[in-house]
Amino acid sequence: MEEKAEALFGGSNLGYLATLMGGGAPQLSPVWVDYEGGHVLVNTAEGRVKHRNVLRDPRVAVSVAGRGNDLDAASVRGSVVGMLPDPDYAHADKLTRRYMGLDAYPFRRPGERRVVLKIRPDRVFVMPELRPAGP
Repeated sequence: MEEKAEALFGGSNLGYLATLMGGGAPQLSPVWVDYEGGHVLVNTAEGRVKHRNVLRDPRVAVSVAGRGNDLDAASVRGSVVGMLPDPDYAHADKLTRRYMGLDAYPFRRPGERRVVLKIRPDRVFVMPELRPAGP
């Protein structure tokens, strides 16, 4: 993946994950994203809509925009090629440190099981260098 896209997906930039509902309609979720070993990673809880959708159809799209400049963006179309259990919240805690500056994921729920969606990018689009118009 292009260096700029890796940096955007590996930073503290909010992502948007698109999955497909059973009838083919798109479903969009704001998500914390990560990039590692050539894959985009998204942490979620088992049983959530996005998790159920990728169990049925692994095709997804993920977009991210730079925190300081939302014209600095990248998008990925690909497939979920793995679901990695996160039973001790290690990945969720890593993202919490990145996005919130806290040591532990603060939204834990009793009985919740976390899973990391491992997304293989098939197509990557990176916005060219653009800056918002100044005053």
